[in-house]
Amino acid sequence: MEPPPPPDSMFWEGKSSKDGAVYQRTCQNGPDGAPISDTFVADTPPGAAPVDPAVVAAQAVAKMKLAGPAIASPRAAGSYIVGVPMWMWVHKGPTTYGPNSTSVTARGVTVTAIAEVTKIVWRMGDGATVTCKGPGTTYTAAYGKQESPTCGHTYHRTSAAQNGGKYAVAATATWSINWQVEGGGTNGRFTETRQSQIQVGIGELQVVR
Repeated sequence: MEPPPPPDSMFWEGKSSKDGAVYQRTCQNGPDGAPISDTFVADTPPGAAPVDPAVVAAQAVAKMKLAGPAIASPRAAGSYIVGVPMWMWVHKGPTTYGPNSTSVTARGVTVTAIAEVTKIVWRMGDGATVTCKGPGTTYTAAYGKQESPTCGHTYHRTSAAQNGGKYAVAATATWSINWQVEGGGTNGRFTETRQSQIQVGIGELQVVR
């Protein structure tokens, strides 16, 4: 039964979700073929295949609502210059970077999945690709014009010739998901990707004498 009955429902027959799930069966065997329904508690319904924990893990990931990176820099309204190192970093949150943990129970099998971003691949729009293993380092004025120690890029051409006068930047996060069946035993891992995009304008500093 979806959703399952509340814990105090008579349908559980004194049992709980640890014993399995509540199933409802309807047969056309009443007077004149009228439907007759009955309920029972079991690990799996008669004739049903065992639940695949990997499928339950995928359901857990769907509940997490994982998203692309929350780009903090570069900013669409930012001012960036040719030849000056650009620092890239993202905000860390449960749905945009992790860690994110969710459990799902299906037919008596409970799976807990934990998701976290392991890398972010930046496509800078000028043909360059930058792979960053972490969220990046937040820039402060004290760093001056030095390059980011963890995640950065330097443009060598302005974005004037680009569509809309800006480079189209895409940040693709790779999420690593580890899952395990409650009680130990079966476990696994898989990956998913999520992408965010931003437009970045790159200008040129003119020296007037």
